[in-house]
Amino acid sequence: MNSTKVVQIVQKVMQQIYDQFPVIEKIMNDITLFSSDARLVIVGGIVRDAFLNMPVKDLDIEVYGISLQDLETILRKYGVVRKMGKVFGVLRIDGLAVDFSLPRTDGPGRKPLTVLNQDLDYQQAFARRDLTVNAMGIDLISGQLIDPFGGLADLENKVLKVPNKDFFKEDPLRYFRVMQFMARFEFVPDAQLYEIGKTMDLSGLSHERITEEFYKLLVLGKKPSLGLQWLADTGRLKKILPELYALIGLEQDKEWHPEGDVFEHTKQAVDAAALQEYNNDQDRYVMTLAALCHDLGKSEATQHVDGRIRSLGHDVKGVGLAQKVLAVICKVQSLESHITKLVRWHMTPFSLVKNNAGSAAYKRLALRLAPEISCAELGLLVLCDKSGRNPSKTGPLFEFKEPLLEKFLAQAEKYGVLYQPEKPVLTGKDLCDLMAPGPEMGKFLKDAYAMQIEHGIVDKNELKKRVIQCKKSLL
Repeated sequence: MNSTKVVQIVQKVMQQIYDQFPVIEKIMNDITLFSSDARLVIVGGIVRDAFLNMPVKDLDIEVYGISLQDLETILRKYGVVRKMGKVFGVLRIDGLAVDFSLPRTDGPGRKPLTVLNQDLDYQQAFARRDLTVNAMGIDLISGQLIDPFGGLADLENKVLKVPNKDFFKEDPLRYFRVMQFMARFEFVPDAQLYEIGKTMDLSGLSHERITEEFYKLLVLGKKPSLGLQWLADTGRLKKILPELYALIGLEQDKEWHPEGDVFEHTKQAVDAAALQEYNNDQDRYVMTLAALCHDLGKSEATQHVDGRIRSLGHDVKGVGLAQKVLAVICKVQSLESHITKLVRWHMTPFSLVKNNAGSAAYKRLALRLAPEISCAELGLLVLCDKSGRNPSKTGPLFEFKEPLLEKFLAQAEKYGVLYQPEKPVLTGKDLCDLMAPGPEMGKFLKDAYAMQIEHGIVDKNELKKRVIQCKKSLL
């Protein structure tokens, strides 16, 4: 990138910061008045994102040439100051989403001794950062881009490198950060980083930290398959997610799956899920997790029958395997039922259409999926499943027609159950003349609802009459 373009981007991001956080300029003036040697440097993802033309979000500022105590004294002019982190190296003013910190060095080990050092140079301070694309800064006073490890060139070349391999290996979380960075930015690790990934010790990480990185992979990732491939290429997938590893090399019938093995299909399906439009991050998270887990059951169900490859019942077998995967990577365990329902029933839409099923079958399916999932969401998973069949292996398919899926969605809408189950015709109020609230009424309402679905009864009095007659015939 030429110097003129760099200056323009730096000026743009600085202006965005001053517009979004106008108090920063006042704080900067106070600090430089206190010490002419002080320097304020924007660090972290905001610098990387500026050169990727992404919006300003959280702001981190490293302050050089001033003690933590003096920095805190100045910041107190602008509000209540909180000390963040175990070593109290980060200061934050209440109501201002900006972290102020001093440069620091970290000792060796899993729980390193952190030493604040206001006199560090940029080379020393930035060496502890995980990747060169994150080891850049912008001097707020001079407007200079600070790039001691060539992060900008790596950003342009879409390559991930480490500033310091020894520092990188000290923190196992960085292995998983590479995973989600590959997915989010479609960057490729260099040869050295691959070798580090194969050998670094990953033990000692908390479950919460691992699930957070998988969450970013699936919710922020443009191409989650790249992160999954990182796990495989570094030889870690078998240990981390053995259920997913079992799909590597697992053959499929080429007539239906020209893309290759089940692992390749799964990667394409997850990428397809990541590319859909959603109302919120939770919906995206559920769908990408479901796409990741939808064919896990093939590792147990796949058989060679009469010269063909069949995986009958893989939807059922996949539920337990999905639960094991979710226990490792899912950040929100309350979503397990959403995902396992999608896994369990993802083959049903085509079955209903092929068997020319009537309204009752669609209504029963909607009831089984509720309240977490709808037929529309199940249809979306089926779309992602069908998209994951690109023989060129360049990514999921986009432009294709799937008449069976279209018919399923049309029928579900026709029967009024595309987005939710059919509402019960009878309620407890309708039975007060027959019985008091309690287990008997609950059983009666359940039977009435089953009859409503099976026979398509929409008249309240007719349904009530039919259920009473049925009850009497059983006595």
